[in-house]
Amino acid sequence: MSEDNVVYVGNKEVMSYVLAVTTQFNEGSNEVVLKARGRAISTAVDTAEVVRNRFLEDVEVDDITISTETLDNEEGGESNVSSMEITLKRQGA
Repeated sequence: MSEDNVVYVGNKEVMSYVLAVTTQFNEGSNEVVLKARGRAISTAVDTAEVVRNRFLEDVEVDDITISTETLDNEEGGESNVSSMEITLKRQGA
């Protein structure tokens, strides 16, 4: 898997990420990975569901990976942040 088919989910509207995912599939990708951390996880889930149910009905969730990442914070300490990767795959690919 290359970095070309990874969509990093942040603070934008869900439809921005839906457009990014559908563009990846329309350009020939068979697999797109949504990556999100913290509060953006719910946006990533919403994005995957909108893509599957409204735009590309031949796309399915292939894999979901959850983990915890340790980030350095401004006070010099560390904090744990949840992260999630949702792999979407075109059926028959």
